Amino acid sequence: MLQSINISNIFVLNQDEALDFYVGKLGLEVSADMNFGAMRWLTVRVPGQPGRDILLEKPGPPGMDEASAEQVRDLVSKGATGFAVGFTTDDCRKTYETLVARGVEITQEPTEQIYGIDMGIRDPFGNHIRIAQLAWMPQQDSATVGSV
Repeated sequence: MLQSINISNIFVLNQDEALDFYVGKLGLEVSADMNFGAMRWLTVRVPGQPGRDILLEKPGPPGMDEASAEQVRDLVSKGATGFAVGFTTDDCRKTYETLVARGVEITQEPTEQIYGIDMGIRDPFGNHIRIAQLAWMPQQDSATVGSV
């Protein structure tokens, strides 16, 4: 059956601006940047993490018709698409300071949670991103996860 997640997507309104944000400000690396005529296949990843890419996808053909693409663009720009992606870091407070210095929009400063320290940011298009410094937690078997 399934073994891992190798790619997911985030809708962006401008792929060059997305490249500047995700690579220039967040420090991800480009894993693919290919022009297929009807679309640009632009993926990024955390450096040193091959096989776990994020497609920075511009809504539109060939994946969807123009009317649907306009609806997606409207939802993204309103921040109405919900949680887009989560990253981990060794030092959430240091990451926060770095991102503030780079002009990243912070939606929640580092906050102590039961699972560690967590913060929120938003990309230039309205996508919600979380960054967490995870505390050590004992592993649970699947029978106890989610039980009351």
